[in-house]
Amino acid sequence: MMENVNDEGRVLGKLILSGRRFYQDSVTVTFKGGHVIFTKILTTFKAIDFSSNSFDGPIPESIGKLVSLHGLNMSYNNFTGQIPYQFSKLTHLESLDLSWNQLSGEIPRELTSLTSLEWLNVSYNNLSGRIPQGNQFLTFSDSSFEGNMGLCGPPLSRHCDTPDSIAPTTALSRTESDSLWEDKLGVILLFAFVGLGFGVGFALSFLLRLFLRIEGPARKPW
Repeated sequence: MMENVNDEGRVLGKLILSGRRFYQDSVTVTFKGGHVIFTKILTTFKAIDFSSNSFDGPIPESIGKLVSLHGLNMSYNNFTGQIPYQFSKLTHLESLDLSWNQLSGEIPRELTSLTSLEWLNVSYNNLSGRIPQGNQFLTFSDSSFEGNMGLCGPPLSRHCDTPDSIAPTTALSRTESDSLWEDKLGVILLFAFVGLGFGVGFALSFLLRLFLRIEGPARKPW
């Protein structure tokens, strides 16, 4: 067998059997009880199972380059950060398991473009926000998303916009509106009383002057 691998990890070599030539397009790697460091991962991998290890840190965005993947299992680890939106490039992906990690943030809406995805499990993480809707996401059950207290929307029974969350805002708006109206009313009444005071004072002054003019000549001696 002759085989070459380029910098992207893609198999370029050929197998020669019985005088026939064909490209190698499948690889199986199995390690038990040992430590292995991969400097490259072949992009021809059909399935990768990283489950039940002690992997931590963010999920590498470069996994989005493994375009031949049909199955990816990263469950039961300590992965943190957000789900990479680059997973949307895995157009052949049929199964994705990210459950039982510490992933946070929203589920990328780009994942709804994975029309081949038949099984999804992101349960028991720290995900939040509205669950994306459309295509295959409409077929997943609530068990795919359970254990994420911040997630809302179908298929979960937890609504994103509940009456309880709206009521305080409405009550606050009404209170502010009432307070503003009371302030305006107070200003109006103040100006009204001030204006009334000036009006009454002016009227009394005018009447007093008029009265003095009338009474003045009558008191002169003959």
